[in-house]
Amino acid sequence: MSAGSAARRILILGGTGEARDLAERLHAEGIPVISSLAGRVARPRLPVGEVRVGGFGGPVALAAWLARERIAAVADATHPFAERISASATQAAATAGIPLLRLERPGWSEREGDRWTWVDDLAGAAALLGPPPAGLGARVLLTTGRQGLPAFAGIADAWFLIRCVDPPDPPLPPHHELLLDRGPYTLAGELNLIDTHALDLVVTKDSGGPLTVAKLDAARARGLPVIVVRRPARPDVARVETVDAALAWARRAAAAQAG
Repeated sequence: MSAGSAARRILILGGTGEARDLAERLHAEGIPVISSLAGRVARPRLPVGEVRVGGFGGPVALAAWLARERIAAVADATHPFAERISASATQAAATAGIPLLRLERPGWSEREGDRWTWVDDLAGAAALLGPPPAGLGARVLLTTGRQGLPAFAGIADAWFLIRCVDPPDPPLPPHHELLLDRGPYTLAGELNLIDTHALDLVVTKDSGGPLTVAKLDAARARGLPVIVVRRPARPDVARVETVDAALAWARRAAAAQAG
């Protein structure tokens, strides 16, 4: 790769559908792109173009990598709950003196008929699942991701259907069934899941997007309460909600470096 084209590369911090879409569209326009994945999923859906897997070693190491690789700009399209890499990227981009954009899908909004309880973190969600009658439910669909499961490991008065992409490491709740699955999910499928397992509560994060929203539609249809974990605070950076907007920004960043 020539120095000129290397200077125009866009780094996409990815792992989301929006990140893959952005990489594909930039690649189709001939704008060099490298996508970085955290490596926490065993068989990730890979974007087109160059891909690196694994962490950078913190903001100082990331800043050095950005300079060494002559990155033109950083598009942070990570999951809404991947706050650590977002914080590192913000600091590293500032150190390297290159623009950074946060591409983040909108969160979910309550609709008529929803029975949502908002909490600030996983510990807050677990606190609502105490022994009856204090707990909100005894048979729980838990869809908060495998890394946060230790927050629920001490709850012995509920049964959990734990759905995640890859097998989780212990500790896990003593009474559970593991369902390894990946979205997108359908309303019919989620209704069947609720009925088959006699579920009476859903616990989820406010991930947003259409791939997993069917569980909320199904909970509404069955009158089930839902505990929703709020998104963590993010650095104050330029932010867009659509791939179209991120694509326009990346075009401008690449053109500025090329010029």
